[in-house]
Amino acid sequence: MQVAAKPEHYWYDDARGVAEILEAVRAFRRADQGMRRRTAAGMAMNETDMRALQIVIGRELHGRPTSPHHLARELDITSAATTKLLDRLTASGHLEREAHPTDRRGVLLHSTDHAHDEVRERLERMHRRMAEVAAAVPVESQPHVAAFLRSLADVLDDEDATAPLTPAEGAPTA
Repeated sequence: MQVAAKPEHYWYDDARGVAEILEAVRAFRRADQGMRRRTAAGMAMNETDMRALQIVIGRELHGRPTSPHHLARELDITSAATTKLLDRLTASGHLEREAHPTDRRGVLLHSTDHAHDEVRERLERMHRRMAEVAAAVPVESQPHVAAFLRSLADVLDDEDATAPLTPAEGAPTA
């Protein structure tokens, strides 16, 4: 089998600057994923539980209530999975359920002081260091860097699911 010759960079031909920036983004994403795994493990949670806690805290900071339905939709998980997740996070003391003030069948979720203490203890130093890195970007470049990252996020959010690969001609099929 013959493999076609490849440019220096798989996707970007020899566009060195473009490839360097996107390789740096990939390195950041790998580091971010690793940090999230380590942080979740350190808090004796899985990554979905950690993301749920992040969502509830984020919504609280913006004055928005969170219901189990909001959480399920944001995490793209079933009602049953959401119930199990909430059972774990309430048992660990990270979240509390409260009766909805106007919908007697509804429930609202709140993070606990314990959750905030643990998040701060584990992430405060890292966030301070990240802010130092961001502050080192020249002031005139900061809006451009932020716009670049938002645009990249938009591309990833808008991308449709990839179709399954098709077998090479003559390859056996399952």
